[in-house]
Amino acid sequence: MLSFLNHLINGISLGSIYAIIALGYTMVYGIAKMLNFAHGDIIMVGAYVCFFAVSSFQLHPVVGLLLAIIVCTVLGTLIEKLAYKPLRQATSLAVLITAIGVSYFLQNAAQLLWTSNPKLFPDIFNGAAIKLFDGELIITVSTLVTIAACIVIMILLTAFIDKSKTGKAMRACSEDKGAAQLMGINVNRTISITFAIGSALAAVAGVLLCTTYPSLVPTTGSMPGIKAFTAAVFGGIGSVPGALLGGILLGIIEIMAGAYISTSLSNAIVFAVLILVLLIKPTGLLGKQIREKV
Repeated sequence: MLSFLNHLINGISLGSIYAIIALGYTMVYGIAKMLNFAHGDIIMVGAYVCFFAVSSFQLHPVVGLLLAIIVCTVLGTLIEKLAYKPLRQATSLAVLITAIGVSYFLQNAAQLLWTSNPKLFPDIFNGAAIKLFDGELIITVSTLVTIAACIVIMILLTAFIDKSKTGKAMRACSEDKGAAQLMGINVNRTISITFAIGSALAAVAGVLLCTTYPSLVPTTGSMPGIKAFTAAVFGGIGSVPGALLGGILLGIIEIMAGAYISTSLSNAIVFAVLILVLLIKPTGLLGKQIREKV
């Protein structure tokens, strides 16, 4: 029973990371109706920035995290301005190919700058853990911080979208960009802000991910990015609560599959569950069917 509880907590922790990444995917898709496949590589950039800030410059991890957020926010905004904004009226296929190109560009740039040799991410929490039931249940501080960060981010992001003027503009653009523009909303600015927020969340996710899984390479963000996109689709892409639900469930399924079935098959089981859910509910768990008027 305690072993199951331990795996469950680890699954929620991993799922919290997926949820934070998935929020970036779902916000961009909900407003710009595009899939930013370079999002996973922004995670990697954020992790590298924090790594060098803490290891090379001996800065406090919080300062390293803030630097990662700043760098990733600027990077995400630049990518949107240079790569995606000129394609605003282009086909979805052209935007998708561009996103994949940006992803490979970031990975190769990271290899040129930092080589492909794995770097050991510093243990920010010094292995601190809480031991319960005579040490049979061990909860690391990084696990607690990851879950808490996910909850705080969800609360703040939901309040921002529901209450702020910019958040209302985002919701208007998500409903109908043309009508929003006629009402005086700057659609391009709103999309840029969305990319900036998503990229800042990617930086947080990158640091949390490498705190739990400390090996850092230029392709670090690739598989978590794909899984987070899967989580966004699983929960209902375009839905913020769906990103949270999808991320948590995906993390639990992955950890449980690895613990009780096979670690080598855990990824296959995750994607098999996604296919099964989409066969039953094509819009995802919390997604809504949208009827287009003609």
